[in-house]
Amino acid sequence: MLVKEWIKNVIIPEENERYLQNGKDFIDDDALHTALHNNQKPDKEAIRAIIAKSLRIEALSIDETAKLLHVTDPELWQEINEAALAIKHKVYDNRIVFFAPLYCSNLCVNNCAYCGFREENTDEKRRILTIDEVIKETRYVLDNGHKRLIMVYGEHPKSDVNYMVDTIKAVYSVERDAPVSGRLTSIRRVNVNAAPMSIGDLRKLKEAGIGTYQVFQETYHKETYRTVHPPHTLKGNYNWRLYALHRAQEAGIDDVAIGVLFGLYDWRYEVLGLVAHAAELENRFGVGPHTVSVPRLTPASGSLLSTKSEYLVNDEDFKKLVAVIRLALPYPGLIITAREKPDIKREIIKLGCTQTDASTKIGIGAYQECNPESAAESEQFTIGDSRSLDEIIYELAQMGMIASFCTAGYRCGRTGDTIMGMLKHCVEGKYCKLNAVLTYREYLDDYASPETKALGEKIIEQEIGEIKNQEFFMKNKGKIFNEFMKNYESIKKGSRDIYI
Repeated sequence: MLVKEWIKNVIIPEENERYLQNGKDFIDDDALHTALHNNQKPDKEAIRAIIAKSLRIEALSIDETAKLLHVTDPELWQEINEAALAIKHKVYDNRIVFFAPLYCSNLCVNNCAYCGFREENTDEKRRILTIDEVIKETRYVLDNGHKRLIMVYGEHPKSDVNYMVDTIKAVYSVERDAPVSGRLTSIRRVNVNAAPMSIGDLRKLKEAGIGTYQVFQETYHKETYRTVHPPHTLKGNYNWRLYALHRAQEAGIDDVAIGVLFGLYDWRYEVLGLVAHAAELENRFGVGPHTVSVPRLTPASGSLLSTKSEYLVNDEDFKKLVAVIRLALPYPGLIITAREKPDIKREIIKLGCTQTDASTKIGIGAYQECNPESAAESEQFTIGDSRSLDEIIYELAQMGMIASFCTAGYRCGRTGDTIMGMLKHCVEGKYCKLNAVLTYREYLDDYASPETKALGEKIIEQEIGEIKNQEFFMKNKGKIFNEFMKNYESIKKGSRDIYI
């Protein structure tokens, strides 16, 4: 099929129009700017009341979030930061979930001003992975210890939903012997970052067994959106992208993920856009976003905007926006990626993040080829943290945190409104703590360096002690705790992929 003909059939207007209210979408630029203007000088008592609300695991309103965004008092920022970590511990406990990105194609029909994949970027070396190459990439990722992938695709007819389904099936088919223990291992969950699709195409992704479907609006500010996404391109259609996750919910994908590319417009406005998007999903479907991502604009080949934007976010403001998002949206997962350098990533993790990637390579075919110069010609942006998974797990252990590779929720039916209800009542995190320990034990035995294993075992001992001392796990004569310990001992003896 010719590219131009394919483009004509991608957007189905009626699949958007039914969500509009009186012909308008849910992002009201004037209302968000008014909220920022009217909440510029919040008093201490108001801020402390908002913090207390967040600590009750209640989502904040637009005005409450705007007040937090305008805090200038260092003492109050300290209280906000402490609350952000406390909320994370209350909802998700003391763990960080790991994943790896797998970039399958950089062919793209769009021309986004900030992206290395943009169609007019002649510096980009274009490539789409074959199924055999996807399998080789997956083997490399497995050999590093990962259990979940986020698969990334450019928007192009050669990487349409049928290609996505084929590559997802290929990933699930791969099995490897772990390098240390020799135990059989595989990818347990594939999530997808891809362009907006029709409901019919999204159903195909659901049938392929994906976990979370991730679409970032990039910027919620309509004028900026038009500026950085040319109107003649597919991505130039603001509402087709804005309602991508509505269509996903209709297609049966009940774990969806939102995000903003911070640096395209005023970061305070973008945070309010995220809060408005989460509220819309919650009101419409009873399910907010499963995760929220906070990527910052980093240099991309062929993109002047990526280094010269007037809205680039400095480190201090970045820490503020992450903390505010954690308070405003206390129950979704919060993802910090390898775009960030190790020093800032360490600080951000302490502000309530729950997931991150590691051993990250974002060139097309970059894992199997291990050629940095070649990879740079097929990357979407510049990464700041190229450390191995083992290095980052060791660092987290030094910080007293446990690494998790848990995918139990997807396979136990704890998705959509089920998991959201459990997160809001601070129950899901308790099961996640158990499964985090089980998967951490797997990692230490199957992949870890001697140094990481020695330190990790101390962290596991600490975690088991905490579990044993929590009433939740010891009810009914310790039924949950006893089941957990039975599974833990089985894993130590060589069993794998056991969860609660």
